[in-house]
Amino acid sequence: MADHLILLAPSANRVYAYEANRLVAAELKIMLGAHDHPAIQPVTVAGVGYLAVATESLDDQISSALGRLSGFYAAFQREQDRLLPVEVPAPDLFDDDLVTIPKYPGKTNEQFTRLLINVTVASMRRPISGPITILDPLCGRGTTLSTAMMLGCNAAGVEADLKAVEAYAAYLRTYWRRKRLKHSLDVSPVRREGKIIGKRLDAEATPAGHEQPVALTVFSGDTRQSAALFGKRKFDAVLADAPYGVVHGSRADVRGASGKKDRSAAGLISDALPVWAQQLKAGGALGLSWNAIGLSRERLLEILAGAGLEPLDFGPYRDFEHRVDSSIRRDIVVAIKP
Repeated sequence: MADHLILLAPSANRVYAYEANRLVAAELKIMLGAHDHPAIQPVTVAGVGYLAVATESLDDQISSALGRLSGFYAAFQREQDRLLPVEVPAPDLFDDDLVTIPKYPGKTNEQFTRLLINVTVASMRRPISGPITILDPLCGRGTTLSTAMMLGCNAAGVEADLKAVEAYAAYLRTYWRRKRLKHSLDVSPVRREGKIIGKRLDAEATPAGHEQPVALTVFSGDTRQSAALFGKRKFDAVLADAPYGVVHGSRADVRGASGKKDRSAAGLISDALPVWAQQLKAGGALGLSWNAIGLSRERLLEILAGAGLEPLDFGPYRDFEHRVDSSIRRDIVVAIKP
């Protein structure tokens, strides 16, 4: 059988790049529903790493998945000792500098953010009509939200740091103006019982060559109040990159009551997961990345099940743990809302 070789894009993070082939292989297996498929494997040809996909041709399903793939750079068909370039359609609605321009301490690797979105969305068990809706209840300065919008999703978020929300709003306004894209953006106060408790960012932007805008809503506030902030609104997917306990703490102890920083984020996750689960539509998926050094996978699976979710803990779903630095072993867990 002929096969295709996928050349992965270089990563600015050398540690992540070292394990990218393995991580992207697991990502692609989930995206194609080929959980136990041995035909997707990392290989090395002439000293260069590729992802080998054993297939005679790239059908629409595979091409679509490759276009969204977090580390995709180019595809080739291998014929004996020749590599023939194969065109793969790019689905992104905005230029990638939407997510690469912002630089700040604690920012998650953009390729990993895209991987988390792809794995979570591919795991959903609900029919989709119209744009997918994604909630990031720990959205920081918006890397996940911007990536979701690039992929055509309507995005929403909650962030405790008001300055981060304001910085994200200022960045989007400048970016869309510079790109000369039709857009609207408004930051307004949120009131409860006559008091201002935070701010709300509402934005829309229409990608070049498209008629339909993508939408964004972000609240400043406590993620444990996310369901109250969004009311009856439900989402197809909930994604969160939990604090790793190095640059950012969670500002919650194990009971979630003292307001102190919990370096492991275990207390925050225990408190917030039931809230996030309420915000999922039936058949929707929750994807969470976290530091496995501070919270074991087994304990996190128990918390997910206790929140009424069905964890996916088999095959490629167990292949995402990787080293970030000496104090961070990052992993991903995905669960479904029955």
